[in-house]
Amino acid sequence: MSEENEKKVTENKKRPNHNRHRQNKENKKKNEEAVNESIKTEQPKNTQDTKKTSHKNETNSEPVKKEAVKKEVHQQENRPRENKPAGKTIHYDYIAFVCFKESKKIYTFGTNDGSLKVNDSVVVETVRGLEVGEIVKESRAFCEVPTDLEIKPILRKATPKDLKDIENNVKAAKEALKVCEAAINRLNLDMRLIDAEYTLDRSKIIFVYVADDRVDFRDLLKDLATQFKCRIELRQIGPRNKAKIVGGLGACGMETCCSRFMNDFDVVSINMAKNQLLALNVQKLSGQCGKLMCCLKFEDSQYKQMREGLPKMNSQIEYKGNRYRITSLNVLLKQVKIENKEDVQFLDFSELWPEIDWSKR
Repeated sequence: MSEENEKKVTENKKRPNHNRHRQNKENKKKNEEAVNESIKTEQPKNTQDTKKTSHKNETNSEPVKKEAVKKEVHQQENRPRENKPAGKTIHYDYIAFVCFKESKKIYTFGTNDGSLKVNDSVVVETVRGLEVGEIVKESRAFCEVPTDLEIKPILRKATPKDLKDIENNVKAAKEALKVCEAAINRLNLDMRLIDAEYTLDRSKIIFVYVADDRVDFRDLLKDLATQFKCRIELRQIGPRNKAKIVGGLGACGMETCCSRFMNDFDVVSINMAKNQLLALNVQKLSGQCGKLMCCLKFEDSQYKQMREGLPKMNSQIEYKGNRYRITSLNVLLKQVKIENKEDVQFLDFSELWPEIDWSKR
């Protein structure tokens, strides 16, 4: 390359790109004009206000217009949102308390029939479909049970035909369970069926199953759809819900708590067993579901209260001039076992800690 060409290239690099600056200025002007047009077109609903605002927009300068737009946007963002009601609550004369099947959970429904009594069977519509439930408590006036939620109505009192349909549905569900189990074995799916249930009008059948992992049951649904002329739902549950449905006897010899009276499950930790000074044997502390027994939760707060102010296990104490080590505590009998190399003693809490009023614990 010659020296003259090199000089031309260097001069071109040093020169400012006027075309690019012109394009940037033109783009800025276009954007400002678009903003001004949008401000003019945004008019309030009232005619008097439109005249005033349009007159102001014509007279004000561009910076003032931009600030006004920013203020409007800021006001819209900070404006409190209106709580839209989920739906109009229909008022009834009474509120009825209903349970389904063997579940202990109580649901509320509205009714205008004051003749419904405890143990009466009623037909209601739930998220699953038409079901028959049983009234477990006396109905109360609607005003005595304040609620903002939408309450569904009781459709009717169950007729003899409805009760007969339930019996037929139970028999049909048992047969459907066998059909579904055969299909699962044929497709070699890793799932175990627990229960099957039809809705009252047989528009839907629900299969309840247990599985360690998620199961791809699309082929199973296709197979079942050819045999059952209704909607099919496959519902997976955990081991605790399985124990609640199946039932059984616990380690205490009584019916399991979950199937007898529990509605929901609480979190149970191994620290609750430590608070009760139990041997940390997971097999003995586990129920039929393989999880820690729910009864550990029931008395946990009481044990925490009774152990307030007591030293920890294996801590050193002094008694009658000798050093002992705490090897056992019985908060129910309020007794402690202390020992050293020469002696072992069983004492009441009041002998070691007389400053505490143990009669109130």
